[in-house]
Amino acid sequence: MKESLPTPGDDLLTQLSALANPHRLRIVAALQVGGRQYISQLAREIGISRPLLHLHLAKLEAANLVASRLELSADGKALNYFEATDFALTLTPQAIAIAAASLTPKSEA
Repeated sequence: MKESLPTPGDDLLTQLSALANPHRLRIVAALQVGGRQYISQLAREIGISRPLLHLHLAKLEAANLVASRLELSADGKALNYFEATDFALTLTPQAIAIAAASLTPKSEA
């Protein structure tokens, strides 16, 4: 069975859910202002643990709000760099109505 792509309404819900957390808002802001950063650097700047940061970054990456790239440092260490993606969310009643109309139907329990 072929997996279908999310609809625009589903994407909007994923993005709003990802941004509905103060840590994640701070992460996106830090990446926008400071540019791409690796995990340890970003964890220090935000003031949270690396494991917690990983959880938040995974949610942001799943919503296509941040992107990561694994790179090797000069001394051979693998560093996972993150950066904010170029995204824009415009919320108006009309945009919400369009998004709501395109939501994937959920089966009722």
